[in-house]
Amino acid sequence: MSRSQPFNILPSEKELGKVERDLNFYPSHVTAPKTLSVDQVEQYNRDGYLQGLAILSEEEVVDTRNYFDRLLEKVLADGQDSYSISTAHLTYGRVYDLLNDVRIVALVRDVLGSDIIGWGSHFFCKMPADGKSVAWHQDASYWPLTPSKAVTVWLAIDDADIENACMRFVAGSHLFGHHTWRPSTDEEHNVLNQTVENAEQYGSVVYDELQAGTCSLHSDLLLHGSDANMSCRRRCGLTLRYCTPDVLAGSDWYRKGVLVSGTNPAGNWGHADRPVDS
Repeated sequence: MSRSQPFNILPSEKELGKVERDLNFYPSHVTAPKTLSVDQVEQYNRDGYLQGLAILSEEEVVDTRNYFDRLLEKVLADGQDSYSISTAHLTYGRVYDLLNDVRIVALVRDVLGSDIIGWGSHFFCKMPADGKSVAWHQDASYWPLTPSKAVTVWLAIDDADIENACMRFVAGSHLFGHHTWRPSTDEEHNVLNQTVENAEQYGSVVYDELQAGTCSLHSDLLLHGSDANMSCRRRCGLTLRYCTPDVLAGSDWYRKGVLVSGTNPAGNWGHADRPVDS
């Protein structure tokens, strides 16, 4: 499939903002998962996340980390920061391959079903003692998508634990729909720009500690965030974003899409070709 595949004319991001977005949680209806267990699918529906899922071998971890180290060195030399490598699958072939990795897609398929669009990829790299946090938020608040049928895979490039500010979830918070947020203040040193206050009232806080090469998976409606990394160790993860093909995308977001499984019958997304690394 090529970039020239026809797609529907979608609303602009401004126009989508006038539409009443569907921000309800859609539970997985997969009853015969092939990679996850039935209990894991039920846990995703109940808690909004899964964690500790093995993906990369030890050799692949080293190779992937070395690859990221080279990317990071390049962007830092260009005056950007460690959080700036975003929509990376449209620029870097190795990231495109990870978005399509059959082991990762198999996990997503057991949650979203057989038809899947991969559309996002972003390295979240907390440098040692960088002092930046990620406030409680829902991914859905940042994305011009409707309905809310999207998941994030967080693939650990480095070991992530409480000491170096691993991600944390509010279990079950995805079941409350869209949460009110306020703009973050400068004093929060938030990597992003939205803050949901009193998030802990919606469920128990769970730390997403991961060994390098493993991943977690969470709903776009799940409240999550992370503290500042004040340790002497780096904490890098690659987020890979997926949704079902019936999801509408505002602005030009449909151009980010890659059909990673099944078909795209609604034509709401394009299919980006694999880039060649420069």
